[in-house]
Formats: sequence, structure tokens, C-alpha cells
Amino acid sequence: MTLSPASTAGEIIKHMRALGSTENVAGMARFGIVTQTALGLSNVELRRIARHVKVDHARAMELWQSDIREARLLAAFTASPKVLSLNEAREWAGNCNSWELADTVADLFVAARFERTLIPEFAADEREFVRRIAFAMIATAAVHMKKEPDSTLLAWLPLIEAHAADERNFVKKAVNWALRQIGKRSAACHGPAVALAQKLAASDSRAARWIGKDAVRELRGDRVRIRLGIQA
Repeated sequence: MTLSPASTAGEIIKHMRALGSTENVAGMARFGIVTQTALGLSNVELRRIARHVKVDHARAMELWQSDIREARLLAAFTASPKVLSLNEAREWAGNCNSWELADTVADLFVAARFERTLIPEFAADEREFVRRIAFAMIATAAVHMKKEPDSTLLAWLPLIEAHAADERNFVKKAVNWALRQIGKRSAACHGPAVALAQKLAASDSRAARWIGKDAVRELRGDRVRIRLGIQA
């Protein structure tokens, strides 16, 4: 089957099923990917399909409703950030059941410029993957929102501090990721990020200590300092 921008959600899913691999599904499980509805396609294959079918927001919504791992990832790749609504974003966030899906929709939500509304909202949400999306959005924003002033990113450091004690694996790793990405953004962001990392490293919380020590290790490393022009 040859896919095109005119392909329907059903045709795309049929095409993906034909490409599926049970061996790949088994391999995905080793990386913490939820595989109950997985077909076994890699993200490289999904990106290739996305290039063929192009952006189609209505079709992306259909793909998401299928509950198939690959269809949901493809939905995030082919949804329109200009059309996506906040309520759709909230619904998708609530459906996320894995780190890879959370991180993928986080990219879409930042592209839709929902960061000011959804980051604090999702950080306050007790659901593990919804909270992860908040910090994945911060990490994504730190890299891709190049025209945004550094002050926007620095304003999220208190949120990172507030949730650094969350012991859940997929949350604490996202909090750590957000802190490191802010610290690597610019020389102006580096100092405040390192200061927070050092504070967390001395925390009574095991999760916060891990986040802080890991962030200090990377942010004070030669590679980051040289890139940002920071003296030792």
C-alpha cells in the first residue's frame, strides 16, 4: 500500500499492521515502552510515514482514538499545533501511559504554545505521565523556544524545585531533564540552574538528591561550560 496525504486513518493503521514486528515489540519492552497495543514499528519508520501522509488534524484525532501505540505517536507527529485545542491537549495527556508518548505530545504542546497554561496545570496533576509532560515541555521549550527570553525559562525553576521530591521514576527523570536543559540553554540560565541543582543535591529527599547531583555533574562539566563560554 502506498500512503499519501489522502490516506485515511484506517488505511494508515492497516499499513502499519503489515509492517509490524513481534520481535520489535519484545525489544521495546526492555526500554520501558508500554507494548500492550504496540505493532512494533520504530520511531524512524513512523517519521517516514508521517512525511508521506503529512499533517491532517482531523485524521490525527482519529488515529489517537485507536489506542494503538504507533497510531498515537503518528497522531502526535501529524496533528496541527495551529489547530490543536487546549481541551484536546488535556485529553491526550490524560490518555498517556508511557514516557515515550508523554515526551512526544510534549513537543506538540510546546509547538502549539500551550506552555504557559499547561506546564503549571500538568505539574500540579498527580497522574505520573501528566506530570511528566509538564517537565518534558520545559525541557523541550528550553531547546526550541529560542526567541523566548531566558527569564521565561528561569521562571520555571521554582516548579522544578517544588516537584523534585517526587520519587516516581518517570517524573524525577523528567524533572532532572528539565533542570539540565535550562542550565544548558545559555550562560544566563546556567548559574541559577547550577545553584538549584546544588541545593537539591543537599536535600533530605532521595529523589531531589539524585536530580541535583546528576544535574551538577553535567552542568559543571567541561563540555557545557566550554559551549556556553563559562570559565571554570
